[in-house]
Amino acid sequence: MKLISILKSKCPQCEKNNIFNSGGNLLLFRIPRIKDRCNTCNFKFEKEPGFFFGAMFVSYALAVAEFIGVFLLAHFVLGLSLLFSFIGVICASILFSTFNFKLSRTIWIYLFSNTDTKM
Repeated sequence: MKLISILKSKCPQCEKNNIFNSGGNLLLFRIPRIKDRCNTCNFKFEKEPGFFFGAMFVSYALAVAEFIGVFLLAHFVLGLSLLFSFIGVICASILFSTFNFKLSRTIWIYLFSNTDTKM
């Protein structure tokens, strides 16, 4: 299933190998590194220079959805004040940064991959 492959950051063509060499490390300020090609099917992940520019918009949409969810949970469900709710949003932005980076690039690759199977 394509959704599971997207969440696991697998190749859009063969769905066997990972798109990223490393998962990154938030504490060491290391971002995940993307491979040039898939080891199994030789699928090229970055089509052209600047290909992942559009992934910023996907990342923005993911971040907004997460921040709204965290704010609603903190303020209305847990009953925290506005200040602590916004502090929760800031903490969530830091904690989700690596996840958003990987997921937005993976979604972007899947949007523009020419595979025969449909989502």
